[in-house]
Amino acid sequence: MRRSLTIAATGDSFITRRLPENDHNSSVIYDIMKQADVRFTNLEVTTHHFEGFPSAISGGSWSIAEPEVLEDLKKYGVNLIGWATNHALDFSYGGLRATERNLNKYNFIHAGAGRNLAEANEPRYLETVNGRVALISTTSTFHETWRAGEQRPDIIGRPGVNPLGHNIVYKVSRESMAALKSIANNVSINAENDLHVQLGIKNKTKEDEFLFGEHKFKVGEEEEQVTTPDKEDMKRILKAVSEAKRQADFVIVSVHSHEMAEGDLEKPPNFLKEFSRECIDRGANAIIGHGPHILRGIEIYKKSPIFYSLGNFIFQNDTMTKQPMEFYDKHNLDHNSNVAELFDSRTDKDTKGFVVDEKVWSSIIPVWKMKDNRIFELTLYPIELGINQARSQRGWPKLEKRNDILERLQTLSEPFGTNIKLSNGLGKVEL
Repeated sequence: MRRSLTIAATGDSFITRRLPENDHNSSVIYDIMKQADVRFTNLEVTTHHFEGFPSAISGGSWSIAEPEVLEDLKKYGVNLIGWATNHALDFSYGGLRATERNLNKYNFIHAGAGRNLAEANEPRYLETVNGRVALISTTSTFHETWRAGEQRPDIIGRPGVNPLGHNIVYKVSRESMAALKSIANNVSINAENDLHVQLGIKNKTKEDEFLFGEHKFKVGEEEEQVTTPDKEDMKRILKAVSEAKRQADFVIVSVHSHEMAEGDLEKPPNFLKEFSRECIDRGANAIIGHGPHILRGIEIYKKSPIFYSLGNFIFQNDTMTKQPMEFYDKHNLDHNSNVAELFDSRTDKDTKGFVVDEKVWSSIIPVWKMKDNRIFELTLYPIELGINQARSQRGWPKLEKRNDILERLQTLSEPFGTNIKLSNGLGKVEL
């Protein structure tokens, strides 16, 4: 790569309303984004006119927006989209296919879901005057039935998302392990699994592991949770990274991950750190994380940035016009209830949950420059999304020179050895 390439990235776009005409704040954001060749966001809604029926499960709410919101993402300058998320199949396969049609209709380069596993996993390419850019998108947060399925010569694959599974082993003391085995024996929690092992439906667990229901335990010197990426999923994704490295000048990997470490949502889990670094080892030039709806730290690994979470870019999860009965059932509401009552119930009339968490309503837009596969400049632009505004107004990004957002990011990035200097309301990462 002889010429420098500039990239701007945003976190989750949970967009469910149309952008107002002549909106000043979006124009300011566009001015930031347009300085970049690559302008990324993660789409966390399905976009269609209810072509699909609601799935029996969802990523939380059943995310849906009219397809025209994609036109508004263009007004922010977005030209590259990841959409492997825990919401991609909220409206089953019909919603998935309709979203893909609309992303194509609005001429976005997008990755992360498709008609089968090969499509969901494949790199997609954005052509810029300063180089060809590949995007691979995956999610570690998904229901098992949402995995895209691999195709065979004699049968088609299954539509879905590009999955990054992970394994969890809980290390406990010998005393705790003995107690777990005693409880399991007394309540027969493993009876079904033991039967499936006898019938050959499931494999027997390793000798040094014990299954307690769906959870694996192992005796260890320290009691802790150990997470590792699923080997087959990581192998498949890394192969796509390797392919993209040979076919493009720059490779971006987008990872949607809600999982956390030590019960702290601001801390990325170990499997995500391992996966991100391995992707860079195999040729990726940047990892863009999102999912927990809050910021996480930044790591510069081998001259390449890892954003463990960019939080929210647009967050409008309480202005959808229709939701399925399952959502109403969760809040003990009947068929006569409406969405306003539903969202009032979920937030206890805007007094609990996401709506009162300042971390959810503030984030950054990083803009960085690469040359010869190395980052040489990284600027951080703080944004806020209107936590104190009415439901009908909040959720749009606004550039704000807020040092408190950058100072929080400084603290989150320190464990990764990343230093952020503040100047005139912006952040500069020391490289």
